[in-house]
Amino acid sequence: MTAVYDSPVVLDRRDGPYGEVVLRRHGGLLQIIANGCFLMDTSDGRSERLLIDAARDALDDRPVPDVLVGGLGVGFSLAHAAADPRWGRITVVEREPAVIGWHRDGPLAEMTADALADPRTALVEADLVSYVNETSDTFDALCLDIDNGPGWTVTEDNGSLYSPAGIAACARVLRPGGVLAVWSAEPSPVFEGSLRNAGFRQVRTEEVPVARGVPDAVHLAVRPG
Repeated sequence: MTAVYDSPVVLDRRDGPYGEVVLRRHGGLLQIIANGCFLMDTSDGRSERLLIDAARDALDDRPVPDVLVGGLGVGFSLAHAAADPRWGRITVVEREPAVIGWHRDGPLAEMTADALADPRTALVEADLVSYVNETSDTFDALCLDIDNGPGWTVTEDNGSLYSPAGIAACARVLRPGGVLAVWSAEPSPVFEGSLRNAGFRQVRTEEVPVARGVPDAVHLAVRPG
């Protein structure tokens, strides 16, 4: 007997400020596609949860630290942060209006309804690169998940975030001793070197094995006190 596989079903397709974004359902999974490039789905979330936990564990014993999450995606990082009472303010920056809408009153609300209702949570519609360069706010942790990694950006403009100037902007919004955590679809020794060259300390990478291919990775670094 020939196996029958579900075909993806498009739930919404929109032309956003950065191109086309699509939300589709494939079996029991929800998937986000940007300009034809698969971004993420609701299949796992281990590495996104690690992004949040590793940043929290790398902080000193300061009470209720504030965290800035770059990228809403399918909501794993936000939901996991909001489920942890140790976090203080949780600010999420997302540039795609469609993604925000899918979470507020669309299919992705099943992932983040409780987190968005949490009084600690603030959802900001903005481009993260612009946000870290322009905001006067500071945070104890900055958790970035806006690309497939430093070496594989979804849009060309995001590449500046991993440049020396971009890393310096990330350091600027971190309080002394604050932690930068960056999700990547593969480990990047080059990016580790860039973090060290920028003056970050305790630079390391944690990996999450995947079924096929290279492991997902979370790059961690601490801003000097």
